[in-house]
Amino acid sequence: MELKDFIVQFEGLKLESYLCPAGVWTIGAGTTINPITKKPIVSGITITKDEAFQFLEADTAKIKSQIKGLVKVPLNENQLNALTSFVYNVGIGAFKRSTLLKLLNAGADKVKVASQLLRWDKVNGKPVKGLTTRRQAEYNLFIK
Repeated sequence: MELKDFIVQFEGLKLESYLCPAGVWTIGAGTTINPITKKPIVSGITITKDEAFQFLEADTAKIKSQIKGLVKVPLNENQLNALTSFVYNVGIGAFKRSTLLKLLNAGADKVKVASQLLRWDKVNGKPVKGLTTRRQAEYNLFIK
């Protein structure tokens, strides 16, 4: 499965701008800043499916570059894609501060590293089924 399809299965794909649960205007598969104009998404925007995938590709390319700048050990494509999905969801700041990154850079076993993904399934301390499902899928991809 391609990374864009992996992410869309969890994020969904909306062609009209909407307020996400955090109150941020969003479009496509979770884009909050138009990667072409560099302007924030606002109310009343409509895009095509192709544009949504272009936005997602731009967003994930940036995230992959950020991950590569932080990770000091080799990653295979599945590991990079799992981490990209994770960072796309939680943000690069959370990843920078994570035990996951510390263990990864220390050369820990991939199962131990991937197990850290499973901890990120809560909102306000309570597990959320959709996040649990997503983290399990990221775990499975990482250890492949």
